[in-house]
Amino acid sequence: MGTRRMMILQKRQVLVFFVLLGLSRASTESLHYSVTEETEIGTFVANLAKDLGLGVAELSSREARVVSDDNKKRLHLNLLTGDMLVSERLDREELCGSSQPCVLPFQVVLENPLQFYRAELHVRDINDHSPTFLDKEISIKIPESATIGATFLIENAQDLDVGSNGLQDYTISPNSHFYVKIHDSGDGRMYPELVLDRALDHEEESELRLTLTALDGGSPPRSGTTSVLIKVMDINDNTPEFAQSFYEVQVPEDTPIGSSIIAITATDLDIGNYGKISYSFLHASEGIRKTFKINPTSAEVNLRSLLDFEVIQSYSVNIQATDGGGLSAKCTLLVKVLDINDNAPEVTISSITKTVPENASETLVALFSVRDQDSGDNGRILCSIQDDLPFILKPTFKNFFTLLSEKALDRESRSEYNITITVTDMGTPRLTTQHTITVKVSEINDKAPAFTQSSYTLFVQENNSPALHIGTISATDSDSGSNAHITYSLLPTHDPQLDLASLISINADNGQLFALRALDYEALKTLEFRVSATDQGSPALSSQALVHVQVLDANDNAPFVLYPLQNASAPFTELLPRAAEPGYLVTKVVAVDRDSGQKAWMSFQLLKATEPGLFSVWAHNGEVRTSRLLSERDAPKHRLLLLVKDNGDPQGSASVTLHVLLVDGFSQPYLPLPEVARDPTQDDDDLLTLYLVIALASVSSLFLLSVLLFVGIRLCRRAQAASLGGCSVPVGHFPRHLVDVSGAGTLSQSYQYEVCLTGVSDTKDFQFLKSVSPNHEVVNFMEENSTSVNGFGYN
Repeated sequence: MGTRRMMILQKRQVLVFFVLLGLSRASTESLHYSVTEETEIGTFVANLAKDLGLGVAELSSREARVVSDDNKKRLHLNLLTGDMLVSERLDREELCGSSQPCVLPFQVVLENPLQFYRAELHVRDINDHSPTFLDKEISIKIPESATIGATFLIENAQDLDVGSNGLQDYTISPNSHFYVKIHDSGDGRMYPELVLDRALDHEEESELRLTLTALDGGSPPRSGTTSVLIKVMDINDNTPEFAQSFYEVQVPEDTPIGSSIIAITATDLDIGNYGKISYSFLHASEGIRKTFKINPTSAEVNLRSLLDFEVIQSYSVNIQATDGGGLSAKCTLLVKVLDINDNAPEVTISSITKTVPENASETLVALFSVRDQDSGDNGRILCSIQDDLPFILKPTFKNFFTLLSEKALDRESRSEYNITITVTDMGTPRLTTQHTITVKVSEINDKAPAFTQSSYTLFVQENNSPALHIGTISATDSDSGSNAHITYSLLPTHDPQLDLASLISINADNGQLFALRALDYEALKTLEFRVSATDQGSPALSSQALVHVQVLDANDNAPFVLYPLQNASAPFTELLPRAAEPGYLVTKVVAVDRDSGQKAWMSFQLLKATEPGLFSVWAHNGEVRTSRLLSERDAPKHRLLLLVKDNGDPQGSASVTLHVLLVDGFSQPYLPLPEVARDPTQDDDDLLTLYLVIALASVSSLFLLSVLLFVGIRLCRRAQAASLGGCSVPVGHFPRHLVDVSGAGTLSQSYQYEVCLTGVSDTKDFQFLKSVSPNHEVVNFMEENSTSVNGFGYN
């Protein structure tokens, strides 16, 4: 135990220099405190809150703590009271060795904002160690010829205490030959020397045994003793001599154990036993004896244990050469330890934050210190982290660094960072220490839901069943937890006439869309609305997407016949001149289909006819034409049953009944007879109705004939008065019904005609003047090179 403490006395620290960029954050004044060594744990040192001028609450909120250079927790700060207490027993001799005063520097670190205060703790010495001699017995050989006043060196005692508690005096047990003289070496150490006070006589007394006592200056004083054996030798008149009194050697600290450091020899002119020299260490401490050994015959100094430059940089070794007659000489060997880069840098984490919010910038992640026990370039340190990370290192105070986030982080792009702090010294070879810190990025709601498509187009067949699933919209949220839980909803439309809620519903959890009722393509072909996806963050974020619902047409509408009308009480009748050529257009069936596309393509088919082969129907346009010339044998009335079919699946159809009446000319009255089943109970009423119709037709015919005659006479008189001839009016009644002018179709009876035959020219003009119905256009026909009125097909 004593040897270990003597080794600590020679321990020195290696300072590591940094370029401090954050020195402005550190307080320029140092706090000084003192405490007596070996005080009890929990002993009050000072109230830091009062000394720093801070409240106890502020001290606690700023997470104040005491950090020492070597990261030892010798002091404890009570954040509830602000008191700084001793947290372990302090041994001044172990901490500082023989250095005085014993000062332990430390820092008081405050966060939010980061601030440092320098402080020193002075450890006061107490007299807790007694002087001790390393040898229980000291043997000295003195020739009997030694003169009075001759001095003899003896081993000194060692006291780990310092100052007044250290070694102060030596005494020798009472005797008649010697007394003790104290020699000050100049380095603060006291060495005892025996002074011969009365001549020795080998024959009278060959040995003397004395007790040497070492005293310290404590109160009460402590002491230590050793036995001194003095052997009186015969006369030896030559002392050993070294070639030089001082030797110096440099030894690398990685020199293996057992290596020879140096060999020092001395010479003695005596012969025989008095000329034989033995070598030993003189005034060697326990640390020197554990580190080196000397060959007593050859004086070769070898390494006994490994050297450590960071502990002791040099050794001063006294070597004594003693001949057989007891005469001795000494020299000093200075062993300088050469530093090599054998210590890797050290990283000490003071505080760390393992979770950082993703929207926070310049957040303190870690506070740490670095050091390297080597010296020179071997102790110079470079500190760095990876370049591709959004974090920066900032030097703060002395050898402390802060690790900060450089900008706001994004958890969705990266949720975790492994930050490797790399500390490299400048030695050869360079040594590196790495420390990895894992930082997780905490979630905030900064990402709105995103739809997989900006717009969706869905298709649904009309006449669907209620609550039919027509499609699904989907959105994703790169956030996590409740911030990524999405709720879907329909947004109100801008069309006040569209009741979207009665047509479409959406599942709020999975975005499934449903048609609430059957849709009709003919009423609603397309439906457009917006949907919203909202997360459950705070505040909630949302996005929108456009949804197009296309209603697909089904063949749910049969063809509808517009012409001829089928809802009259009597069937519609068409007139056909018996002189009609083959291909004569009898009529055209007009039908529509409310469906769309190919489903609305209609085809016409003649199902049944009174005279098969007489009529044909064009399948694509519904035109009913004659297939051959009419004959006298053909019945005057014909009934045609036509079928109109669409192109859907299943196929829709409608039937139309058409009555065709054969006439010899347009002067023949047209009185269509209804072919409907009559009720026998109504025969009398129908007969009376028939009489009334005949009477009305007769009166109308007479009135029309009178008007025509009157108009014709006026025209003839006007023509006779003209110089260029006149206009002749054909004799006979001009029919008010249908007339065929081109053989290409039939015309409605609601037209008025005017025929003008000029006497000068052979050109005959036939003109439709106007239509009674406003929906019909005026049609002009011009037919030239006709030779007679019969060219119009009249008899």
